Amino acid sequence: MTTTESATITRKGAKTSAIPERYKAFLQQGMVVLVLIMLVVFFSVMNSNFASWGNISSLLLASVVTGIQALGLSFVIATGGIDLTPGFGMAVTSVAGGLLIAQAGGLGLPIWVGILGSLLAGALLGTINGFLVSYVKMQPMIATLAMMMVAWGTALVLADGRTISLRSVDGYAQIAVGELIPGLPNAVLIFVGLAIVAGILMNKTAVGRYSLAIGSNEEATRISGVNTRRWKMLAYIIGGTFTGISGILMSSRLSAAQPTLGQGYEMYAIAAAVIGGTSLRGGRASIFGAVIGAVTIQTIFNGLTVMGVQDQWQKVVLGSVVLLAVFVDIVRRGGKEE
Repeated sequence: MTTTESATITRKGAKTSAIPERYKAFLQQGMVVLVLIMLVVFFSVMNSNFASWGNISSLLLASVVTGIQALGLSFVIATGGIDLTPGFGMAVTSVAGGLLIAQAGGLGLPIWVGILGSLLAGALLGTINGFLVSYVKMQPMIATLAMMMVAWGTALVLADGRTISLRSVDGYAQIAVGELIPGLPNAVLIFVGLAIVAGILMNKTAVGRYSLAIGSNEEATRISGVNTRRWKMLAYIIGGTFTGISGILMSSRLSAAQPTLGQGYEMYAIAAAVIGGTSLRGGRASIFGAVIGAVTIQTIFNGLTVMGVQDQWQKVVLGSVVLLAVFVDIVRRGGKEE
């Protein structure tokens, strides 16, 4: 899994040297890794319980959902777009899968049917988002904000406003909290595997290259013969599919599909991508950075919780970190549109 790819077409259509741009990108990611290490050391010194393997394992497990959503969002943000549906998209995809496999109040079908249902629901959500943005030409924020509400309402309707228990579904909880490697939840292994897949897609395939090119200069990319609408739509479908996977892992972890769960998760996913070096202006994305960003966010939350800091102050700290990450991106780009 490699880190950052920068599009070769700038916003002004002029070619720039890839060496200094890549150097700056790696430097920014190196700073994020350094900050993460410093946070771990700081919290370990402040409270020895932070460094216990049980706490680290819980921290990594808590990073999974945010991290997986950030992986999918990296493709969307790379195009210069945004997606606000991962939070309640996770709710509706978990409900869709849960209804298929639940023994009480569901169809009682095999687990693989529920997993497929959640994936298809996520892909459908991404397809609608991509269609609205790419073909209807809606602003990404408006289109996905509306679809966020649609997803939330659909989850409530499908579940009839109730939590769908999955405790009686044998083996479902093991997807997330089982341990193929003792002491390490399966969800973490799945996260690592997905990060590798996302890294290959972003750095070694056409969907990654074109997503970055569209985010850098969509018009120039279109003139060069690329069907920008199709590739932009595919980026949203990838984002929706990763949202579906997050829904599977969340419902497996909780042994329940909750239609009200998901509020605010999209903000954490966006923050993880930005902290990791993905530019909100498009044209640059980092899969490795998204992983580090997600772990950094949960390290902050976990460490402050262990120290007894109130939840509202934790959000203030996280918001400040995101502002700093955006500021670093602005400085890296010279403080203006390129």
